[in-house]
Amino acid sequence: MTSDTKPVLTGGCQCGAIRFALSAPPVKVSICHCRMCQKASGAPFASFADIERTDFAWTRGTPAAFRSSSIAERDFCADCGTPLSFRRIDGPRIEIMTGAFDRPDRVIPTLQYGSESRLGWVVGIANLPSHTTLENYGSEKVSGIVSHQHPDHD
Repeated sequence: MTSDTKPVLTGGCQCGAIRFALSAPPVKVSICHCRMCQKASGAPFASFADIERTDFAWTRGTPAAFRSSSIAERDFCADCGTPLSFRRIDGPRIEIMTGAFDRPDRVIPTLQYGSESRLGWVVGIANLPSHTTLENYGSEKVSGIVSHQHPDHD
């Protein structure tokens, strides 16, 4: 990605120490249920946008990395701990966690991997009772919350 290219998508970590930009849309967006992704994300599955490295740049800060296997590393913010990526060592692409995008609604998964480790209850989550944050906490509590999270933009 060149400095004169207008980003297609941007994102970063929770504290704002690490930011990134894409100059082209992701090649694919997927969900991974494998046990390694569950542990790396601290969630029942991880969602990734697969991006050509030539279309990707870290625009602020340098993430820390953990070699999670003999073939891959995972980047994260050393300041706030936000998981950011999965990348095959010496591979042509980087996979950025969709929740790290400023507009995660624009990176929609179209396939799943690691289904042998998919938790049985995941398929029914859309049918669970649902409440907004306001409904959960109430307006008085919500109005008093002060976020220390970086905004979804620079």
